Amino acid sequence: MPITAFEIEQLIRDAFPDAKVIVQGDDGAHFAAEVVDESFRGKNRVQQQRAVYAALKGKMDGSNGELHALALTTKIPE
Repeated sequence: MPITAFEIEQLIRDAFPDAKVIVQGDDGAHFAAEVVDESFRGKNRVQQQRAVYAALKGKMDGSNGELHALALTTKIPE
């Protein structure tokens, strides 16, 4: 069953409850997300993105993952 943008947003919000989260995409496989959270301060981009991918709880794992592609942007609040 394809995953929805809403489901992706909920998984990210569960891990980052104070974050600004925007998820776009409607084909069930390809999405773009922007996550802005204070917890990213002091972390490099790879560490930030790994934290978000961990929040997706395996939804992107392997060829059988529900989520095929996620263009991810992470930022700290200004």
